[in-house]
Amino acid sequence: MNTRMILALILSALTASAVSAESVTYQAGETICEGWYISPSPNAPLVLLVHDWDGLTDYEKQRASMLSDLGYAVFCADLFGAGVRPTELDAKQKCTGELYADRAKMRLLMSGALNAAKEQGGNIGNAVTMGYCFGGTAVLEFARSGADLKGFVTFHGGLQTPEDQDYSKTKGQVVVFHGTADTSIPMDDFVNLARELERAGVPHELTTYGGAPHAFTVFGSDRYRKDADEKSWRRFTQFLKMTL
Repeated sequence: MNTRMILALILSALTASAVSAESVTYQAGETICEGWYISPSPNAPLVLLVHDWDGLTDYEKQRASMLSDLGYAVFCADLFGAGVRPTELDAKQKCTGELYADRAKMRLLMSGALNAAKEQGGNIGNAVTMGYCFGGTAVLEFARSGADLKGFVTFHGGLQTPEDQDYSKTKGQVVVFHGTADTSIPMDDFVNLARELERAGVPHELTTYGGAPHAFTVFGSDRYRKDADEKSWRRFTQFLKMTL
């Protein structure tokens, strides 16, 4: 093995060891939460990642690791509370339903996650938030709250706006990835959101993928669509590169 190869292996090992990943216990209002933080370097641009309706699982951690490999710090939020990781349909509906009915608490939990990311060294001044399904709903709720982030990105997330809300306070760009075969989030919601954002003057980019059902990014599921997943991920990472 020549000297150049040895140096390359040493550099690779040092780079890998520089990545820190750990569970983070934090409090948001009265809720004790358990998030997950990974960072490739100090002061890396930050992505606040919000889970689906089954809570923070290995899926979100895998996505966070993929982003860390690209140079981003990622804080995976926990909106259900430490140890609450529902597996049955009724439990998932209960966890999400409580937050759909209490938007103030949803916002508080999002703010708490962002504060926890900051405490871990996350660069919240150069950050976007993104979420999957239920997490996408929470991301748009945070956008409407006036959160000071550069972007709000949803993958097959809920798109409806509560009757007493609008996007007049939104500060960052809204990006939506949606499947036209999604029977849970109809195309009418997609069109209505586009109109709302246009009226409010919010920079936005809304993309659809033909034949993609709800949850088209979830690896290993019967709803996974490789083409739509790869295209949306590629566009998302391009957006991050342009924005952060």
